[in-house]
Amino acid sequence: MTDPLLVRLDGSQRQAVTAAELPLAILAGAGSGKTRVLTHRIAWQSREDHIDPAHVLALTFTRKAAGELVTRLGRLGVRDRVTAGTFHAIALAQLRARQRDRGRPMPTLLDRKVRLLAPMLREAGGPSGAEGAVAAMEVAGEIEWAKARLVGPDSYPVVVTAAGREPPLPLSEMTELYRVYEETKRKRRLLDFDDLIIWCGNTLATDGEFRDAQRWRFRHIFVDEFQDVSPAQLQLVKAWLGDRPDLCVVGDPDQAIYGFAGAEAGHLTGFSGLFPGATVVRLDANYRSAPQIVNAARAVLEDGTRQPLPAVRVPQPEGQLPTITTYETDDEEARGVARAVRAAHDSGTPWTRLAVLYRTNAQSVGFEAAFAAANVPCRVRGAGRFLERAEVKAALEALRASVKAAPGTAFKHQLADLAEDVLELAEGRREHVEALIRLGHEYVNAEGSSGSLDGFAAYLNAALRGEDGPQTGDSVELLTFHRAKGLEFETVWVTGLEQGLVPISFADTPAQRAEERRLLYVACSRAERTLHLSWAQERTIGVRVARRRPSPWVAVIHQAISDDPGANRAPVDPREELAKARSRLQSGSRADPALVAALIDWRGNLARAHDITPLLLFDDTTLGHLARSRPATLTALADVPGLSRLTIERYGDAILDLMGRHPARTL
Repeated sequence: MTDPLLVRLDGSQRQAVTAAELPLAILAGAGSGKTRVLTHRIAWQSREDHIDPAHVLALTFTRKAAGELVTRLGRLGVRDRVTAGTFHAIALAQLRARQRDRGRPMPTLLDRKVRLLAPMLREAGGPSGAEGAVAAMEVAGEIEWAKARLVGPDSYPVVVTAAGREPPLPLSEMTELYRVYEETKRKRRLLDFDDLIIWCGNTLATDGEFRDAQRWRFRHIFVDEFQDVSPAQLQLVKAWLGDRPDLCVVGDPDQAIYGFAGAEAGHLTGFSGLFPGATVVRLDANYRSAPQIVNAARAVLEDGTRQPLPAVRVPQPEGQLPTITTYETDDEEARGVARAVRAAHDSGTPWTRLAVLYRTNAQSVGFEAAFAAANVPCRVRGAGRFLERAEVKAALEALRASVKAAPGTAFKHQLADLAEDVLELAEGRREHVEALIRLGHEYVNAEGSSGSLDGFAAYLNAALRGEDGPQTGDSVELLTFHRAKGLEFETVWVTGLEQGLVPISFADTPAQRAEERRLLYVACSRAERTLHLSWAQERTIGVRVARRRPSPWVAVIHQAISDDPGANRAPVDPREELAKARSRLQSGSRADPALVAALIDWRGNLARAHDITPLLLFDDTTLGHLARSRPATLTALADVPGLSRLTIERYGDAILDLMGRHPARTL
């Protein structure tokens, strides 16, 4: 009898789901079905009575990932709710419960280090205003780097010197500021987010009663994105685990892009050393992207390495070759991408399946302006934070009023009352309040009690740290390479591929350059069917116009595209595309040259009508298939690679008419 939990898994996925050996590390590359494997493993192991889902702790790096995991488990028939959440949210919930049980107040959570650091910098004679805010953010980042590595003020000078790291302030000043920051927090009874991880780990190590209670509750530990775990987070995982082997981690060292924030990919690549006797399973397929995209993205990873990458199966059908476009200026790049995005949408792709990626947040401004001018709806990741929405604020205020009116009512019942009120909201506002209620239940489950409003507020700050609200409406995503991680789109534009941006100008060590290479790989591997890359010869930086050179990885990707079987597409200037396309399609083609010329002319006329580059409307490969296969019916057109359903609906008759005017002849 076919097992419904295994039937849709390939061999390596099935091995990862059913493996009995622990600890277990699952190396899951881009598009390999990481979340599917993780959820199916929990569901299968639960059904086989190898684990108890009520005693599962699943750690993620975003609340969205935690929510998706729980939702999928429910669909797979896991009735007992697992505890899933971010490191910070789970640590906070456990610490709050411990303080409550001991009748002690919980220190106040400091949501932003800058609140303390900016005044300290001013008092020390540092800059003020916008310059001071930037300086405070740089210092905050340095403190986070140190605390992620369990480095306190006393050992900071030795560690930072050994690491060859250049701090944002002179070493002595940075060390003193770090010390004063920690002392100020203690005096004011404040905790930052890094403290949650360190305090929880230390408490598990020193408080036997607390440790035993947590280890009894959480007997099976799963960690997602293990390549992003910091030394402090690893210490916490080990504290939860104890001497038990029941640990399963999932991750991809090729997507390790948070070294600057303290992540250590070596925890995944060296898993067997950290956990002797561990088993490692590698998922060997990419189900997301077309082969041409996989080849281009992997070429970036292979650049500068001595060892070839492990082979990857790509079950997806052949797709279009990635394109590389050179623009004269960054403004032209923004306008050109906006036109291409609109053309893709007009050909039948929903806005939400299209994304534009860039290295730094500052690059979004030009695209926002160009998209507004082209009447293309877009959403900038990082804007419109969830807790800042009016309906979410109103719902939280309603909860406060409800608690004040009935202080003895359990918080979970207050959530139930709010859920009834949601039905009166308009649909556009309802989904955000429903998301807030789901977060409320996640909080109650994580803390293991009836909960409280203060506890929920603190949990929200920890769980939603650095995250956006849920996607609403049909709009194109504009986001940085970093924020694109974990997402996927049908068509992706990877922009600004210039030296100084890719790799970023301050990536001057081999490790930093390697991380920049992986970051570009992450960006390219977000694309499923179509990938467009671009760079500008001039870019405005502040008030200065600077001449630019292409990223060194543009040539690497170009070579990968050129080496693709049956293709040889070089980076081209948009104004030269039409003439070069005519030459490529006619040279060595088995098709009638007159038909090829007619197809190119027809495509050019159509592109001019839409005010876009011809190759962005219809790919050369698609026209080559048309010229060689000479479809005579709409059904035959549907078999031509690269022709969407809407394209056939809109232009199918015109294509067939053109074919009829150029009947087949012996060449």
